[in-house]
Amino acid sequence: MKDKSLRRTLLITYISLLFITLIPSIYSVVVSQIHTKQYSQIISNVGTANRINLIAKNDIPYELWNIICGKKAIAKGNHNVMLDEISSGLSLMLLTSNNADSRGKLEVANRAATTLRRNVDKLITQMKAGSTVTQNEAALDEIRTITMLFSDIMQDFIVAEIESANETNQSLRNTSIILTAIQILITILAVIISINSFITVSDAIQKPISDMENLSTKVANGDLMARIDIPHVKELDALAANLNTMTEQIDVLIKKNMEEQKNFQKAEMKALQAQITPHFLYNTFDTIVWLAEEEKTDKVVKITKAFSDFLRISLSRGHEWITIAQELDHIKNYLTIQKIRYADILNYKIDADESLMELKMIKLILQPLVENAIYHGIKNKRGRGELTVTVHYADDERTSIRFTVEDNGAGFTEERLAQVRNELNAGSSDSEKLTSVYGLYNVNKKLRLYYGEKTEGLIIESEAGKGSRISFVIPASQNLTGAGGENV
Repeated sequence: MKDKSLRRTLLITYISLLFITLIPSIYSVVVSQIHTKQYSQIISNVGTANRINLIAKNDIPYELWNIICGKKAIAKGNHNVMLDEISSGLSLMLLTSNNADSRGKLEVANRAATTLRRNVDKLITQMKAGSTVTQNEAALDEIRTITMLFSDIMQDFIVAEIESANETNQSLRNTSIILTAIQILITILAVIISINSFITVSDAIQKPISDMENLSTKVANGDLMARIDIPHVKELDALAANLNTMTEQIDVLIKKNMEEQKNFQKAEMKALQAQITPHFLYNTFDTIVWLAEEEKTDKVVKITKAFSDFLRISLSRGHEWITIAQELDHIKNYLTIQKIRYADILNYKIDADESLMELKMIKLILQPLVENAIYHGIKNKRGRGELTVTVHYADDERTSIRFTVEDNGAGFTEERLAQVRNELNAGSSDSEKLTSVYGLYNVNKKLRLYYGEKTEGLIIESEAGKGSRISFVIPASQNLTGAGGENV
């Protein structure tokens, strides 16, 4: 009888303990699912808001500018698709956002989006009616004002969502405290029944909760590389995984902003490039006029065709990456023009490995080096100058390519060579310190920007009275990705 009674007592005790143990587990599952849903929705809304913010702030004004400039026909414009994407994103966030402050900002953003669509339609209508460029630019300025307002609203919305995430995080911390209190009570009961039960329950529940609390503290202190190990507790795995996902998504957003800053640097590069070429254009036109006056028709045709091809490759439909063959055609056209202008002082040779022709590189790298060799080397030399451009593999494994521009011109003195090198280095932080190396600086910066650690930049060798040699090495890969994300 005693054995039965004891066994019955033990059975009732363990069933009671099991029932009590299930209480925090059920509570944890319910709370974790709620928090998981909240975090997932917040991350989704922040991602959507960031995406449509970029569309409104950058993509739509750029698309409309291309239409106004005539780079793209109205019928082929993607502005309506972009506006629809903004509207659908706002509608989705309005349906899923539970924060009253966030919903209020979304409603204001929706009205701004409606105003934006109305102004875009107005611009397109007036362009079809034959409006002037001044009118179109005024309308575009108004659209930019609206997109900036929309961007400010989206930034406020993102801040509100982050504050909501912080509130959810605080709720999670409170849940941890509650669960800890429950665990203490269970621990007291478990000690009475069995030390082993206490150890098992404590290890299974308290450690994962403590780990998640530590993770939330690290993230709050700015450590976005922190991660929590999946505890392999069914009730807590989803919460731990989503905490890791939340941290990772925040890190991705920060890196994306850094990438945008890098793209702004590329825009600066294009502006600098535009500043250093006008004299060549003026001189070419002067040469064409002079040849026409001399009735040298063949040379007029030759230089005009070379100039046309030169500009075509320079523009290359906005692409940043072209084949090595196209880059060499670009300098051949340039040298054809210069050969006509400086027939008595200029000979040139291009020596390139044919197997490299279809590989791609960042465009307009060689022409500034060739121009530098002509204007600062050969023109300052007495007698005929020789210019050689070579393109070959830089190593036996064929993993990199060396480009070299060499001339037998005036060369640099040791002092001037040191000055040029110093100016290139100083220019990386302050371009206003440059004196006469804009072209070299531009090339060096483009190499560093697009190839990063895979290139050493420009290598300049020179001796006064004997000429100069400028070279650089880039990786021989078809699978590079430019800093702007353009696959090559």
